[in-house]
Amino acid sequence: MQYKIPVQIENEDPIFLGLGLRQLLIIMIWWWAAFSLFDNLRESLGPEIASIPAVIIFGIVLLIAVFKHSEMTFIPFFLSLLRLNINPKERKWSRWIDSFQPIDIGYVTNFANKKDSVIDFTSKKEKLKNLEWQLDKI
Repeated sequence: MQYKIPVQIENEDPIFLGLGLRQLLIIMIWWWAAFSLFDNLRESLGPEIASIPAVIIFGIVLLIAVFKHSEMTFIPFFLSLLRLNINPKERKWSRWIDSFQPIDIGYVTNFANKKDSVIDFTSKKEKLKNLEWQLDKI
């Protein structure tokens, strides 16, 4: 029996106006926040002035929700860009490669204080012999 395997399993299915569920949720939640800000400022500043910060917030969120560069959404792209600026000598920007790891985002190596240490195997062998001797006594 043959099964059809989807090639692009990580791509979101468009639901409304070409937007996926994640994008629609981001837009709806931040639209509510922008409208709440507008509603609170409308009584004291008037509707024309109160709409300025609400429109700015909604515009920024709309750009973040639909942002896609090299198959990366905004958060992975921003974290990769941040890592690139923190570790400029260690990071090569490669298109189409998802190479960031969340654990490596804040990792900074100080090459000036890095020491080339030599491992002393004789002391390790003595510790092993001592451990074997103690195990034999049990």
